[in-house]
Amino acid sequence: MSPRRAAAVPGSETLPGHLIAAAERLIARDGAAGLTVRAIAKEARVADGVLYNHFADKEELIARALLAHVRTVERGLPPLPRGPGEGDLETNLRAYVDYGVALHLAILPAFAGLLGRPDILARFAALGGGPTLPGAHAGRPDDVVPPETGRARTGEARDGDLRDGHARSDDAGSDEARDGGVLEGGLHGELARYLRAEQAAGRVAAQADPEAAATMVVGACHELVLPRLLAGAAAGEIRVPPEFAGRVVTTCLHGLTPR
Repeated sequence: MSPRRAAAVPGSETLPGHLIAAAERLIARDGAAGLTVRAIAKEARVADGVLYNHFADKEELIARALLAHVRTVERGLPPLPRGPGEGDLETNLRAYVDYGVALHLAILPAFAGLLGRPDILARFAALGGGPTLPGAHAGRPDDVVPPETGRARTGEARDGDLRDGHARSDDAGSDEARDGGVLEGGLHGELARYLRAEQAAGRVAAQADPEAAATMVVGACHELVLPRLLAGAAAGEIRVPPEFAGRVVTTCLHGLTPR
């Protein structure tokens, strides 16, 4: 049975999706720390107790709104290189670094205040995300359909399994990622997959470790942003050093020892 609609729900949006969208707007504006049921209900223009008809608790709603926020940010970023053998390898890697910096600047502020809330971060991870980067195929806001009891159960929906028992196709992830959509396995997973494909095409050395290289690139983006946020800087105040992408890529490609 479809969840009962409220007068505040526009168009064809479901009430759970409407609540997640309201929480997502608040997270994008103010971050997730300190977000209250009352604030979400006021933003959604519904009664405070409505969310408990569709989610196990406030933490589940916030976790789903965090995931929706990450997805929204991803969809707004430029597409990544489409595949191996296309374009210049160094230019493609620079694109990954630029993407990673933009992604971290946009999403980490929402997580910086949650280091003391492992319950919310665990819920986010259970939905297919991670503490700072998305995972694969987690549900979009309107995919949240409450079980027949009217109460959500923690961990019930994972890896794209919807509450009504339907599942999202696993074939959509990679194409969607390369069109600027949801990244399969997060930025680290997408970059490692790209480097493995380039390795198979002969453009990356056989002895190279794509997983380690992806960790270097994503870790550099992470380190540029998170320590400054934790020190109290606003995302808009963080300055990317000149040629940051070029320096990271040069070191990743050519290493530290003389050639």
